[in-house]
Amino acid sequence: MDKTIISKLSSFSVLYVEDEEGIRNNIYEILRHLFKKTFLAKNAKEAFNMYESNKPDLIITDIKMPNETGIDLIKRIRKRDSKVRVIITSAHTDLNYMLDATELHLVKYIIKPITEDKLDAAFEAFIKSYDDSKIFNLKEGWLFDASKSIIQNENTEFKLTKKENQFLKLLIKKNRIITYEEMENVIWNEDNIMTPNAMRLFIKNFRKKLPNDVLRNVQGTGYRLVL
Repeated sequence: MDKTIISKLSSFSVLYVEDEEGIRNNIYEILRHLFKKTFLAKNAKEAFNMYESNKPDLIITDIKMPNETGIDLIKRIRKRDSKVRVIITSAHTDLNYMLDATELHLVKYIIKPITEDKLDAAFEAFIKSYDDSKIFNLKEGWLFDASKSIIQNENTEFKLTKKENQFLKLLIKKNRIITYEEMENVIWNEDNIMTPNAMRLFIKNFRKKLPNDVLRNVQGTGYRLVL
């Protein structure tokens, strides 16, 4: 699997739903090394409760389970959540199953057996399902998720303020020096004036959430990223 994909997966949580214990345990051993958090469920009822408690970013579920199918589970979740990503696994290639699944806006439909290549393709599709402008690699082991306003490394997660999120997105999007004037126009507003002291405090706090030497000051002009 591509190192960039692996790095990005580490900022997400996943819920894996599978009624067969052997398969569940085997796939869990893969998932727990890739995702920030991995939750397991053996049936749809347990999965729905885990979904409500943990709000995972991705749900991977088998279709055929006792009492309630994976499709029934996702239909129930879709009534309240249109954004959570879903990968369905199934031993069936039945057209009716696949048509039902298509309506659920899936990232991928995996036909069992679940192989490493199939998982790789599914996880790549999962990452690509997010707007590319939302998730960035700042440095090896450091991710910026603009949609969640967080910067994350292997050990720590930093929550960004609204101004910090706006500033970092601007730095990445423009990929050049952002002048003090641009900072004032984009980040500050009429009710919140950018005084020299306010800017120094803003930059000081912002640097604490970034990898070392990523944010550079260009004397008398502004700031730029060195990625």
